[in-house]
Amino acid sequence: MSAPTGEQYVITRGTSRAVIAQLAASLRECSVNGVEVTESYPETGTPPFGDGIVLMPWPNRIEDGIWTLDGKQLQLDLTEPTRHNAIHGLLRNTAYTMVEHTESAVTLRATVFPQHGYPFLLDTTVRYELVDDGLAVTHTVTNLSEAAAPVAVGTHPFLKIGDVPSEDLVVIVHASTYFDVDERLNPIAEVPVDGTVFDLREGGRIGDLELDTAFGGVRTVDGVSAILRAPDGREVRLLQDEFHPYVQVFITPIFPKGPDRPVTDEGDKPIVDDGDYAELADGLGTAVAIEPMTAPPNAFNTGVGVRWVQPGELWSLSWGIQYAG
Repeated sequence: MSAPTGEQYVITRGTSRAVIAQLAASLRECSVNGVEVTESYPETGTPPFGDGIVLMPWPNRIEDGIWTLDGKQLQLDLTEPTRHNAIHGLLRNTAYTMVEHTESAVTLRATVFPQHGYPFLLDTTVRYELVDDGLAVTHTVTNLSEAAAPVAVGTHPFLKIGDVPSEDLVVIVHASTYFDVDERLNPIAEVPVDGTVFDLREGGRIGDLELDTAFGGVRTVDGVSAILRAPDGREVRLLQDEFHPYVQVFITPIFPKGPDRPVTDEGDKPIVDDGDYAELADGLGTAVAIEPMTAPPNAFNTGVGVRWVQPGELWSLSWGIQYAG
């Protein structure tokens, strides 16, 4: 009998190991040289807070799920009903199919079919490959439609460094701007980080921050866009190519880590309410997602960062995780 997350694809390289779930091609587990670098979840559950899933054909939110194409207003399904938004694309509940599986790599494929608010047909793949110092991830998108299709891509990894409490980690983001948002987390303006709590170029302690924030003006240093640093100096680094000029940092104090893991709904909010958190304290903890994105929130409306993939065109892009012990 299949697990709720489908087939599990295990890849190894030396003492490094990753598990990719069939559901949403989620990076369910990842350790590099024996050190866990991502938050994991059981195959019998669903990815909490979208842990490790592929965000396609848009990351983050589209306000009210409404956007305009050729003068016609289109309505996407509201997959974040509590905030009346469409969130994280169209593949988070899709089972990918395996294309290739070697000892150290796996490639999975999924189709985006024409549907409510998105009248395009896309062939997509994602390849996870363990390398000497981490994990390399490559996405491809091929437009099978007869018209150019708007596409943006993201991924939702929760990063960690072994058993170091996430509160004690320092996050560094090489970004010069952030997106101010309204009460529904939709962007109002892109603002310089200078002089604000969002200036993380020199780092900020996770336990002192409250973030569900998109950053722009990302400048990579040797391909590195963001860093988690432990008190002992170890680092987990997010790598982004030139197609990923944005990054989202999301910190939650209620990530299900222990044996009593609460179920999450289709949005990014646990079904349990505030009154239940005390009872589940042993199963909840702080976690930080650092999400590479090719476009910021609400991109289908602003046009910022959207790639118009031409009919028959294949777009390839990549990101990765690097561990420095």
